[in-house]
Amino acid sequence: MTNLVKFAKEPLSMFDMKDKVVVVTGGTGILGSTYCECLVNAGATVIIADLSQEKCDALALKLNDNSPGLAKPYAVDLSSEESIKSWAENIVHENTKIDVLINNAATKSKNFFKPIEEFSLDEWNFILNVNVTAIFLTAKYIGKQMLKQGTGSIINVSSIYGVVGPDQSIYDGSYYEDLGGAINTPLIYSTSKGAVIAMTKYLATYWGAKGIRTNTLTPGGVFSGQNDIFIEKYSKRVPLNRMADTNEMLGALLFLASDASTYVNGQNLIIDGGLTAW
Repeated sequence: MTNLVKFAKEPLSMFDMKDKVVVVTGGTGILGSTYCECLVNAGATVIIADLSQEKCDALALKLNDNSPGLAKPYAVDLSSEESIKSWAENIVHENTKIDVLINNAATKSKNFFKPIEEFSLDEWNFILNVNVTAIFLTAKYIGKQMLKQGTGSIINVSSIYGVVGPDQSIYDGSYYEDLGGAINTPLIYSTSKGAVIAMTKYLATYWGAKGIRTNTLTPGGVFSGQNDIFIEKYSKRVPLNRMADTNEMLGALLFLASDASTYVNGQNLIIDGGLTAW
């Protein structure tokens, strides 16, 4: 109750991330790097977790330049339980506690955008392993530490296509300007992101009484180099009539990571400009 009184008098203090240790998987990606930057600037110690140690090191070096928080690079192979277990034990040992786990990592295979009729089982299993199984494993090993602490916040990042089916008509003529290749939403992506939401609900009821909150952050379409055809078609599906900027996910992320959301558990916070409201 003491904190609640303080928050009423100093409302911005509930978003203070000082003294909090936050783990971000997929930390060097388009959204992940933005999440890490936001949290470091909010005063947190941020564990940048991704496959490439070099990329983790480079981002940590950048974020530690005149930031109030601290970024620490820890590479991990999320397709390997052995790697996840060793990584989790290492960060717990070196940081003594974990306040927030953000399961943001997701992967694509070489033939990620192939149609269902041509999609291989090997690629299906590979993507499922990183997008879903890795969340189970990080929750398993980081969750053990949170149980010892009696507190923690887990944020699983999903997608609107884990909530609704994609409108196939927006993909005709759509492609990435820089990366090349046609854009679509593969079945494996929707399947894995739907599973993330289900896992959140389970963990919220499983660990809630032990002080661990679990929620889902679900972004809508974020601009990341899509061509004008896609942008126009997608934007027409959104009541706000545009795509999102990466920074527009940060308010929701900070809310779920901070003490501003101490009674929020098992929820799916959708940041999509209203697309799923139709």
